[in-house]
Amino acid sequence: MVSDSLSINSQGHLAVSGADTVSLAAKYGTPLMVYSEDGVRRNCRKFVSSIQDNYDGNGLALYASKAFSCLEMYRICDSEQMGVDVVSGGEIHTALKAGFPAEKILFHGNNKTPAELGLALDAGVGRYVVDNFPEMELLDRLAGEKGVRARVLLRITPGIDAHTHDFIKTGLIDSKFGFTLETGEALDAVRRVLKKANLDFVGVHCHIGSQIFDIDPFEHAALVMLGFIRKIKDELGFEPAELNLGGGFGVKYLDDDDPEDFTEYMRRVAAVVKEKCAEEGLRVPFILIEPGRSIVGAECVTLYTVGGVKRIPGVRTYVSIDGGMADNPRYILYQAAYQITCANKANEPRDTYVTLAGKCCESGDLIQENAPLQRVEPGDIVAVMTTGAYNYSMASNYNRIPRPAVLMVSGGKERLIIRRETNDDLLRLDI
Repeated sequence: MVSDSLSINSQGHLAVSGADTVSLAAKYGTPLMVYSEDGVRRNCRKFVSSIQDNYDGNGLALYASKAFSCLEMYRICDSEQMGVDVVSGGEIHTALKAGFPAEKILFHGNNKTPAELGLALDAGVGRYVVDNFPEMELLDRLAGEKGVRARVLLRITPGIDAHTHDFIKTGLIDSKFGFTLETGEALDAVRRVLKKANLDFVGVHCHIGSQIFDIDPFEHAALVMLGFIRKIKDELGFEPAELNLGGGFGVKYLDDDDPEDFTEYMRRVAAVVKEKCAEEGLRVPFILIEPGRSIVGAECVTLYTVGGVKRIPGVRTYVSIDGGMADNPRYILYQAAYQITCANKANEPRDTYVTLAGKCCESGDLIQENAPLQRVEPGDIVAVMTTGAYNYSMASNYNRIPRPAVLMVSGGKERLIIRRETNDDLLRLDI
């Protein structure tokens, strides 16, 4: 199984944290997203504990809420002593409505609007990752107008190839994000931010990509960033107190995937940080990390009902489901791999190969191609694993399809955290 939260019960059905997915599908309908709250909390605790174990508590794990943002996720993060990383006014608004403490929010983004920055400043958001020079000027001006100071980190592109998909590489020189280290732009940004009247420069940030299995790129990024901190200290006489090493830890989508446990990432990178700081005569900075996918990705399955099976001899077999690219655009975007199973036949062999096809009016609306699955028929329930990150958060109403309901399950008991959209919901903004 791709997650410890998944099992096959005595009826031969797929279960999430002990809850029978076939029963959940019958009760709530499909498509249906089912999260293991137990798994989500377990992952939060791993990261929080790793800060304590590896940095003596001198740091903060921030949930990257773009992976999956809703009121309940912010409540869970708050109760698990996490900070959160947000990238829009909508995410800030949701976090605040959930009662999440503003001082533990970090605001990202490469084109924050004046309205979004104003909302953040009014709320007392704790940190801002400044991405470019116009944003630096805008934030300084707005903070001055409001009579507050903003604590900022500068986003640096360290020029590291993380060996991931081109669309999710963010640490290379050719990126829309951040100040480039190799051209001298990053050091110039430090010079300028130190002169701003309403900004407190507290640290530097990098993020090298997503779904990374190798630990070496994270170690390399830490070395590069600490080298930059030493350069700032030598040339400008200022030692940044905080270092944000981003996220991007890989999770298991297929049985063959073999990511390191998150705690191993933390242990090895912490060792590099401490050794480099000792070599360079630097204080060990306050460490921030931004796990998102690694908190929620593998802790969710999406359930669909099979509507039709089309066999084209010698070509392929299409299994059509009642969802698709509207609730999961990741395959059409970058051919994301998924493991699929028939939830009501989970104890049977996956001995046929099918293309799982969505219901949208697009030939490219597929969830997987040539994937192993049990022999299914209309009415069966198909589960797509590891759909907890960038699925609901990227969902749309293409073809006027309502978005699915979302459950959290703990100890075999479920609760609804996002209700299913209705056709009337689709009209709420129409005039």
